[in-house]
Amino acid sequence: MDMPQVNISVQGEVPRTLSVFRVELSCTGKVDSEVMILMQLNLTVNSSKNFTVLNFKRRKMCYKKLEEVKTSALDKNTSRTIYDPVHAAPTTSTRVFYISVGVCCAVIFLVAIILAVLHLHSMKRIELDDSISASSSSQGLSQPSTQTTQYLRADTPNNATPITSYPTLRIEKNDLRSVTLLEAKAKVKDIAISRERITLKDVLQEGTFGRIFHGILVDEKDPNKEKQAFVKTVKDQASEIQVTMMLTESCKLRGLHHRNLLPITHVCIEEGEKPMVILPYMNWGNLKLFLRQCKLVEANNPQAISQQDLVHMAIQIACGMSYLARREVIHKDLAARNCVIDDTLQVKITDNALSRDLFPMDYHCLGDNENRPVRWMALESLVNNEFSSASDVWAFGVTLWELMTLGQTPYVDIDPFEMAAYLKDGYRIAQPINCPDELFAVMACCWALDPEERPKFQQLVQCLTEFHAALGAYV
Repeated sequence: MDMPQVNISVQGEVPRTLSVFRVELSCTGKVDSEVMILMQLNLTVNSSKNFTVLNFKRRKMCYKKLEEVKTSALDKNTSRTIYDPVHAAPTTSTRVFYISVGVCCAVIFLVAIILAVLHLHSMKRIELDDSISASSSSQGLSQPSTQTTQYLRADTPNNATPITSYPTLRIEKNDLRSVTLLEAKAKVKDIAISRERITLKDVLQEGTFGRIFHGILVDEKDPNKEKQAFVKTVKDQASEIQVTMMLTESCKLRGLHHRNLLPITHVCIEEGEKPMVILPYMNWGNLKLFLRQCKLVEANNPQAISQQDLVHMAIQIACGMSYLARREVIHKDLAARNCVIDDTLQVKITDNALSRDLFPMDYHCLGDNENRPVRWMALESLVNNEFSSASDVWAFGVTLWELMTLGQTPYVDIDPFEMAAYLKDGYRIAQPINCPDELFAVMACCWALDPEERPKFQQLVQCLTEFHAALGAYV
């Protein structure tokens, strides 16, 4: 290298404004070499005893038979050295090479992560088996047009990757809360009876503020005639809103007559007494509790039931719901907890009065002080508060799942706030153990995201009836 050249004097004052000094580092062009350069700048302040030494290290590349190196600029404040492009070419090429290698490694790493994530998702989701389409067509069901709907594996129920984001749920105020107690009593005044006609016996179910009794109803014309009854009532600590909701919700099925429905028959609303709602008695009581009891008992127990019996129960529930659909009545809370059963395995659908209190684990508040059966609700009901016969079909599919699992809780591991995103992503409850594929296909059709693609209750009755007959042929 030639001797370095600078554009500043060896001695002098440090500039008081932003300035640039230049050091010219010229190569002789005689040999190829790499040179380490140390530039030392001594600064003295006030006294010769107070001085500062600044060292700038640079690496200089010189090449044989190249043109004279042009000026290299060194910024005093930023310590930047600028080289001539001709002489910097090898350095730039090296940088480009390393940058390219780094980018390639980053891309490969990202691709690996994406493949790993997709692999995990594929392990948690499966597409509906082609047999669903075949069985649905043979049973007259409308199979969802979207063939990519995915469901949880039967061997890994409810263990999907938690959903970290979900759409905002639009919750509207429950209309029942706008009804006053006087208005609720006025609606049932025509079926009110004297408190003296009711005798309360055993407590069948009890919640925080509600109770269901086994009662005796005395005939109005003949006091010697008695009928057994369910009696729903509230405790002393129940609020006026809770009492109003019990009376209002009890009227959901009032005036309807079908062998698989259990509407109220009478009420007691006398002043000074807690209101009572009277329904016909079914001696094996609540269906959900009955199913759970069957799961615990031994196989030789009289209450042990077969798969054929369970399908028969599903047919009865579908028949009752088909009647409601024809009458344009929307239940909004169909579930095993809102059905009752007798010793002949006859099932009847009831209203949902007191269900929130008696089955608190089946209802969840989504932020507006309104408890809802989130795990039984269709997506449009969760997100837009839209209810229809099609949303009742969705709930029927979950109820059928309850029957086949003997009263298990659906989506037990899913956070209620994540249900909407979970369903929207195509996840559903896993196929129960020992549940035939044809029966699970019925459930899956009930859970189509598009309400128009779900089967009608009459189709479900026909499908389940044919399946029940096929089961009977092998018994």
